[in-house]
Amino acid sequence: MTTTPTVLMDGLTFPEGPRWHEGRLWFSDFYSHRVIALGLDGKAETIVEVPGRPSGLGWLPDGRLLVVSMLERKLMRLDPGGLVVAGDLSGVAGGPCNDMVVDGKGRAYIGNFGYDRHGGGEYRAADMARVDPDGSVHVVARGLDFPNGTVITPDGTTLICGESHGSRLTAWDVAADGGLSDQRLFADIAPNFPDGICLNAEGDVWCADPRHNECILVEEGGVILDRVSTGDRGAFACMLGGEDRRTLFICTNTASGPKAEQARAGRIEFIEVKTPGAGWP
Repeated sequence: MTTTPTVLMDGLTFPEGPRWHEGRLWFSDFYSHRVIALGLDGKAETIVEVPGRPSGLGWLPDGRLLVVSMLERKLMRLDPGGLVVAGDLSGVAGGPCNDMVVDGKGRAYIGNFGYDRHGGGEYRAADMARVDPDGSVHVVARGLDFPNGTVITPDGTTLICGESHGSRLTAWDVAADGGLSDQRLFADIAPNFPDGICLNAEGDVWCADPRHNECILVEEGGVILDRVSTGDRGAFACMLGGEDRRTLFICTNTASGPKAEQARAGRIEFIEVKTPGAGWP
């Protein structure tokens, strides 16, 4: 078992969607509606406020920020004049939109809950969408069990997504036009529950698990190579960053949903690991 993570920032409502970008950790804090950039020195900057609740983050090749607006079910783009709609997912998302990965061409792959999870809605499988830089929206995978954390390999040819309610990682081939094909099992990790994920340079996947209070490192086929305990706190997302991308940042909390908004117990924690991060994000 790896040693205990260190707290970098606390007092957050619900940190999610972490990304390492330009020397800082960027993440969404759901219930304060903020996208925050956090330095290794602990200094935080609010980049933008998203009234519809921010979630997944990414960047276009020209450097403009993309952010998922969960409740509006839209992809937003931060232009010099402020936020504008980059894609409307309301016609394809069955529930609030969540995590996202943006590839090297600026194509955004976005999951959603599939149903009104916190409002008592009946469970339904979800479809994954792709939003292209021209704003067009395409369904690229159907019938997923709560598609959540998503990564793309460094060569841009494979996308891996954590299906939270399926306790598995699923992979697809990525075509030149951004389409997905050859859906297959990357790893069955039951009883673990994958939330946010990130990829390392050996092709293994770190999965945050809020139900078992840990992050696990999984290789293709399902062998668990490492575990990082988050004690009595759920691990909701993770990201490899730092100068050499060997720092595993973990978004932790004592609860999710409305209880998290009231508690303001969210934290960014970190720990050093052996193998650096790779790919998108």
